[in-house]
Parts: sequence; C-alpha cells; structure tokens
Amino acid sequence: MRWLAVALAAALILAPARRGDSASTPRVEQWGIFEVALPGLAEGNPFIEVTLSARFEHGGRANEATGFYDGEGTYRVRFMPEVPGEWRYVTRSNRPALDGKIGTFVCTEPSPGNHGPVHVADTYHFRYADGTPYYPVGTTLYAWVHQGDALEEQTLKTLRSAPFNKVRMCVFPKAYLYNNNEPPRYPFEKKADGGWDFARFSPDFFRHLEKRVGDLGALGIEADVILFHPYDRWGFARMDAESDDRYLRYVVARLAAHRNVWWSLANEFDLVAGYEPGAMERSANKRVEDWDRLFRIVRDGDPYRHLRSIHNCRVWYDHSKPWVTHASIATPWHLEDFGRAKLPREQYRKPVIFDEVGYEGDLKEDWGQLSAQEMVHRFWVATVAGCYVTHGETYRDPEDVIWWSKGGVLHGQSPARIAFLRRLLEAGPPRGLEPVSWGGGVEGAAKGGVYALFYFGKQSPGRHTFATPEGARYRADIVDTWEMTITPVPGLHTAPIALDLPGKPGIAVRLTKAG
Repeated sequence: MRWLAVALAAALILAPARRGDSASTPRVEQWGIFEVALPGLAEGNPFIEVTLSARFEHGGRANEATGFYDGEGTYRVRFMPEVPGEWRYVTRSNRPALDGKIGTFVCTEPSPGNHGPVHVADTYHFRYADGTPYYPVGTTLYAWVHQGDALEEQTLKTLRSAPFNKVRMCVFPKAYLYNNNEPPRYPFEKKADGGWDFARFSPDFFRHLEKRVGDLGALGIEADVILFHPYDRWGFARMDAESDDRYLRYVVARLAAHRNVWWSLANEFDLVAGYEPGAMERSANKRVEDWDRLFRIVRDGDPYRHLRSIHNCRVWYDHSKPWVTHASIATPWHLEDFGRAKLPREQYRKPVIFDEVGYEGDLKEDWGQLSAQEMVHRFWVATVAGCYVTHGETYRDPEDVIWWSKGGVLHGQSPARIAFLRRLLEAGPPRGLEPVSWGGGVEGAAKGGVYALFYFGKQSPGRHTFATPEGARYRADIVDTWEMTITPVPGLHTAPIALDLPGKPGIAVRLTKAG
C-alpha cells in the first residue's frame, strides 16, 4: 500500500494540469521563494524525530529541498525555482501526515531588480544568475541581527544609502570587546537545568534571522552568513559534532531558498573551540577534517549551489578544495603594497575577497584604527590585482554601538570613496578586471583590454608613460581616488601614452579604448 501511494503521487506529479486550475495555482517569481506549509504533530522532539523533504519537478529538471520544523505543529519546505513555468511537487516524510502531499505552482518571470543568486564567473569573478555582472563591495556587520529591532532598523536605513552590496553577518551572537550585551533571542531552547538544548532550535530566533536576510535581499544586498565563530560565551562554538551537523542542516533548510545567501563556514575558523597556535590538527574541537565535513554538509544540503567560503585568523584553510567556491581571506599584509594581492589569486585560481583588512576607526586596538585613506588605498590595491575587499568601521561610541559588529550609522570617510570605486568597477564592458602588464611599471587591470584602471598608490609621479598595445587608441582620464574626481585628458592616445599627472598620492588613470 505504501508503494502504491508513492506511485500514485508520482503519477499525479507527471500528469498534465487540468484546465481551469490556473486561477487557484500559486505563483512565485523566478528566484523567489515558494513555501509548502503543513500541519503536523508537535509531540516529542520534531527537530530530530521527523524527516521532511519535497521533490520539485519542471520539465526534465528535479530538485530536492529539505524541510524543517517551525514550531507550534507547523512544518515547512522552501524552494527557489530557477526556471519559469509550472512546477509540481510531492513531499516525503517518515510521518504519514506529512508524506505524499502533492501540489503545483507557477514560476513567473523575475521582477525588476531580481537578478537571481550570485555565482562564480570567468574563474576569478562573480555574476548573477541572469548574467548581470556582480562586483562584491562588502561591509562587516558581525552581530547586527542580535541588537534588537530599533538598532537593526537603523542599520537597514543606513545601508539603503551606503555603497555596499554584501554584508558579512553571524548566525550566533558575539561576545568580544565592545560586544558584551546579551542578545534578545537565542538559537536554542533551554533545558530544565538552565543549559542549552542543542537538539531543540528556537523558531523565533530563526524567523528573526531569516527576516533580516530577506530585508537585505530587498535592498539588493547579499547576506554572507557566517555559520561559526570563536567569540562565544554561551557554548555555541563548543558543540559536539552531532549538534554541529544538525545545526547546519537546519540553517541550510531555512535559509537556502533566499537568493541572496552566501555561506561562510566560519569567521576565524582556526580560533574556533580549542585552537592551538602551530598545532591546529590537535585542536580540541574543530580539526581540518571537521571543517571538510561541515563544508560537505552545507554543499550537499543546498540545492541552489550558493557560494561557500571560510575565513581565517592565523592559519589559512586550503581554498583549493572543491567545496570552496572563493577565497575569503583576513590579511592586511597582502594589501599594504602592490604585487602581494595577486598571490592567493594565482595560488587558488578562484575569486579572492579580502574580507578583513583592518577597520577604519579610532579604537586603541591596532586592528581598529585604520585611516580612511588607508582603507581606500587597500581597496584600490586589491582592485588592480583583480580581487575584491570588504569594508569595516570601528569608531568609538559611548554606548559601544560600533558599525563593524552592531551596525547603526556610518561615521567614516571611506564609504563615499568606495562608492566612487564601485561606479568605476561597474562602468565599461560587463567583465571583471584582470591584471595587465602594459602599465609601464604601474599596477593595473583591464576588462578585455578595452577598459583599464591603473593605480599609483602612495607614489606621487608628475608624469608617466603607459606601454599600451600597439595600434590601439584610448581615451584617458585622471582619477583622484580621494577627491572622487575624473578629469578627462583631451584627445585620443596611442602607444606609448605619456600623461602629465597631479604629483600627489591616490591617483589612478582610466584608459578606455576608442570605439
């Protein structure tokens, strides 16, 4: 009988839709979220005792999405359709009340501004699913979703007019310098003895998290979701392997259908739960093979192939492993001078985002006192190396409301200059910048040889000659990266191109091929 029920359900999935059903068929846009919500039993522990998934089919395509328990007897499966048309689904569960449920929905064309999820393109760069180029210009907001609605709404208001299209953010709350407040919500329920029950999630916590991910998506911002971090006083960084795995499966089931999600396995993974300097393999809780396992859980549980990375402190993870889509690196050294930024790009042959390069601010700690000029300089050094950078800000506040962790408002001078750079990145042909050798001794990168940026950094030349390709004619612009000005140089120029420059730091040159 069980076999017959499944066979009948499958037959219905493949059967043509009846005429007249279109008015009542749910509709969701391409790369939107379709949700199946089912009532079920709440007895026992549904988080570990109930399995639920759904198979979604359209034409020759089929995707399996894992469901989750959302509390109060409600079970959900979320799905992001990647192709327009009619989709059919059937649920699978170890509970008869949830098993064999069938249905259809129609996936419509995407709305304006919906470009789909971001994927790797051209080896070192990124592109939305519809082919629109994506240049990551991120910022750091580690614990912004743990600050309460008033501050979180203020942060979203700030982001509306900020240049950032990616936010690094933690699932778990953070305990660190300037971060000593208790969060309003916790990811797990408590046991009778007051300890955390890692086998029971708090649906209220995760509803709030996914709401904020959705809020970022509405602003066109990618949510780089950090799944583990070491700055913890609640025990979330020291869960056993079974609890780690269950937690990851639950988070992926809840969030993967959001098109703007990226997965960062950890912030400073090598400090999580027992790191020993120089002997990571002897770590008490998270060894290299554990991170490999956790990566595979996320990869295998996500039917949409969202981007995956991991972030370091002292020890680099091997970003060449197949489950890593791009390198997320913490290092100021690679951006303090030219040439070094290319090294991880050449080593891993994947996109490189320098996600932590220091923070613009005035803290006592050395990591939190970059000048705005230095932050802008590091963005440009990475750009002409064909890489990307994430911003952060740490100006002191009497209430410890510091952007890098809690959000609020921006105080620094670098965001406006970063917005200026983003406009330059998005100008010209729809390709990523690749380092070129025809700058005549200055670092630069080009889009297919027809649009190039060269950056002189802290040098102050009054004149420079570019060894551009023979026969090509270029328009030239002098770019002041701090004053945010673009000054055209009259005429068309052919190799060698000798230009008079302002003789001050922070100058770049843009060359655009004529025609």
